[in-house]
Amino acid sequence: MGKFLKSILSAALGMALLSACNSTGCIDNGSSLPLAGFYSSATKAKVTIASLTVGGVGAANDSLLINNSSASQVYMPFRASTSSVKYFFHYNQEGIDDDAHNDTIRFDYESIPYFASEECGAMFRYRITNVEHTSKFIESVEIVEPLVTNIEEERIHIYFITSESDDE
Repeated sequence: MGKFLKSILSAALGMALLSACNSTGCIDNGSSLPLAGFYSSATKAKVTIASLTVGGVGAANDSLLINNSSASQVYMPFRASTSSVKYFFHYNQEGIDDDAHNDTIRFDYESIPYFASEECGAMFRYRITNVEHTSKFIESVEIVEPLVTNIEEERIHIYFITSESDDE
């Protein structure tokens, strides 16, 4: 009988450990990060910007989001402790590699506390209320969906000035 009881206890312990590791009720991405995609203002097609640097303006412990790399998208984190963020776009191509040619984008938003579930806990969602940008190489910024959740989806489209004759 002792062996039988040990077997049942071992099986129960194993099931408890497996259920504690279960994450089926929780979405993998626990952070609400706005994803911006890059598009041509001339063709409206998705584009990759070569030699781009993107970083925060005026944030504590600024860090670069993109550092002199090619990119067609960028995550642009918001902070729950503020109601706006500003990012710079620096173009590292020869002839325009000067801070005078930088673009900036400022997002105003509301932070919305959100309880996802017991498994996932709480997080913030953000509602974009306004966007302002300079126009050196950025023609426009479109907010596709103002509510930023933890679903990985482009909420922002940034349209860069391109010529009609660009190869597609």
